[in-house]
Amino acid sequence: MVYSELYHRGKEKLLLAGIGEAELEARLLLEYVCKTTRSDLLAHGDREVAPDQESAYKDLIGRRMDRIPLQHLTGEQEFMGLPFSVNEHVLIPRQDTEILVEEVLRNLHDGMRILDMCTGSGCILISLLHYSNDCEGVGADISEEALAVARENARKLLGGGEIHFISGDLFTNISGKFDVIVSNPPYIRRNVIDTLMPEVREHEPKQALDGGEDGLDFYRRIIGESREYLFGGGMLFFEIGYDQKEAVCTLMKEAGFLEIQAVKDYAGLDRVVYGTRSFG
Repeated sequence: MVYSELYHRGKEKLLLAGIGEAELEARLLLEYVCKTTRSDLLAHGDREVAPDQESAYKDLIGRRMDRIPLQHLTGEQEFMGLPFSVNEHVLIPRQDTEILVEEVLRNLHDGMRILDMCTGSGCILISLLHYSNDCEGVGADISEEALAVARENARKLLGGGEIHFISGDLFTNISGKFDVIVSNPPYIRRNVIDTLMPEVREHEPKQALDGGEDGLDFYRRIIGESREYLFGGGMLFFEIGYDQKEAVCTLMKEAGFLEIQAVKDYAGLDRVVYGTRSFG
C-alpha cells in the first residue's frame, strides 16, 4: 500500500473510534513507524510502504482505537522542547505543566538546590536543570517504576550531572534543605477519576491522579512538611487544578508562607500557586 493511502485509512479508523485529533495522530503514528517526517505525506505520498511497516502501523492504529494513549504507543512526549520517554507508570507530561516550570525558572538562580516532589517521569526537574546553570536536583516519588523512567530520562537528556532520585512517601527519605520545592502532586478528586477520558482513567497510574476526597490531600501534606526542608526565603511551587487556587493559597497562608501568588495557564485557568518560606 502507498504511504498516503495507508495514512488516510488510519485516519478514517481513528475518526470512527471517536479520537479527537484523528488526522494528527494518524500522521504521527505513520511517521513513527516509517521514520519519516511531516513533509513525506506531501512529497512522497505515492511511495510504497514496506509490508512490515504497514503491519506495524495497522497494529498501532488498532491499539489507539482501544484508547491506549498515543504517547504510550510511541514511548515519547515532548515537554519544554525536550523528548521525554514515558510509559504506563508515569503521567504523560502536559503543556499546562510547562507553566509551572516557567514560573520556577523565573525565580531560579545559579547553584540552587531543587526538590521535585512526586517527580514521575522527571520532566519538571530535568527541564529545570537543563535550562539553568549549576543547580542540583533531587526527585522523589513513591513509585519505583516511575523513578526508573525518570532516571532514564535524566541519563538521556542530562547525561548525568547533579541530579538524584529518591524512593519514598513524600519527604520520608529526604534530607537537607532546598532553595526550591516544586510539585505537580495528585490532585484529582477521587470521585471524579471514573469520569476522566479512558486514555487517562484506564492507562495512566491512578496513584498519580488520586488526590483524595477533596483533591487536596497531597497539598496538605507537602505544605505541612515542606518548611522543615526549605531554607528561609526558599520557595514552594505547585501545579493546581483549575478550581483549587483559593484552597491551596489558604493552606499556604495558614502554614506561614508569604508573598503567595497564583498564575493562570494559556486557557485563562488558575494553574500554579507559589509562595515564600518566612525566615522565622
